[in-house]
Amino acid sequence: MSLPNRDEVEGKLDQAKGVVKENVGRAINDRDMEDEGIADRASGNVQEGYGETKRKVGDTIKDIGDAVGR
Repeated sequence: MSLPNRDEVEGKLDQAKGVVKENVGRAINDRDMEDEGIADRASGNVQEGYGETKRKVGDTIKDIGDAVGR
């Protein structure tokens, strides 16, 4: 298994940012901020999933190349 790529890391960061915004928005009764947090979390989930898929495809291609090269 390879290390997380940029999309996976940025996705996780967006998720964390979203959680903070959502909780702060809820605490100060700012519905717009809370909604932004929810959107940031969703966007982060999508970006992380894209990065994970990209990494897995790359790993599979590498494994196939290694198997063919034997």
